[in-house]
Amino acid sequence: MMPETGSFLGFSSAQRQRLAEMSMHGAALEGTFATAAERDGAFEELHGRLAGENVERLRVLRDEVRRPLIRRLESRLVETLTALGFVEVTTPILMGKGALEKVGLGPRHPLWRQVYWVDQTRCLRPMLAPNLYYLLSHLQRLWPLPVRIFEVGPCFRKESKGASHLSEFTMLNLVELGPEGDAAERLEEIARLVVRPLGLEYQLQPKESEVYGATVDLEMDGLEVASGVAGPHPLDENWRIADPWAGWGLGLERLAMASERSPQIRRFGRSLMYLDGARLNLQAGKQAERKGEEG
Repeated sequence: MMPETGSFLGFSSAQRQRLAEMSMHGAALEGTFATAAERDGAFEELHGRLAGENVERLRVLRDEVRRPLIRRLESRLVETLTALGFVEVTTPILMGKGALEKVGLGPRHPLWRQVYWVDQTRCLRPMLAPNLYYLLSHLQRLWPLPVRIFEVGPCFRKESKGASHLSEFTMLNLVELGPEGDAAERLEEIARLVVRPLGLEYQLQPKESEVYGATVDLEMDGLEVASGVAGPHPLDENWRIADPWAGWGLGLERLAMASERSPQIRRFGRSLMYLDGARLNLQAGKQAERKGEEG
């Protein structure tokens, strides 16, 4: 049993987790209290306010917007890209081992351990790039340059646990093969044309990728939301592609996080516990409070 009084008593781990699940973050989680009763009272007040905000968010979803934020963002991105001349494609979620090997993913590669294998030769796709490469290898013969395509869909990785990782997530990958002018400049131009209409500020940072080597990350408030590459690249030879290209891979759940300045990605992923960022089990405050008393 926790003593009734103490110096600098903070929220219990169960209380902190509960408040974080309901989108509380920052200094509010670091409060200190003179007694357990004061702490539990503050927790109940915060929990009640957050529960009200979650209920209101669900009301807005039902009565006004009717589509979760991540789907609304996807629609705006699709509209922007098609207006820019990009063609939407859809490719299989099951991917062959050979496709991964073509992008340099073998048993010794760090990402190999994150792949969900269905059988000895097929997996749930951990990325969209191999499929888009395959399409480009054909479309470059059938369409005049530049060839502009994109896909939006689920990807799967055994990601390390964390506030910005999911095992099942949604990617938007786009690529322009044979851009007019410099591919690196076109890469930055595409970022500006696609992201700025969302009203979100971003920064471009050079990074190193386990697959592509030198890349450019698109960050929002320090959160990596997208990664871009300008080709040609040595991997292109595996698909007999020789022309320059510019491509971006954008995580929609991370984009939703950034647009809401949320520290928790699970709110925006495929879930049975959250709906459009709102927590559904809103009656657990007393249970967390009791765990705090026991802590």
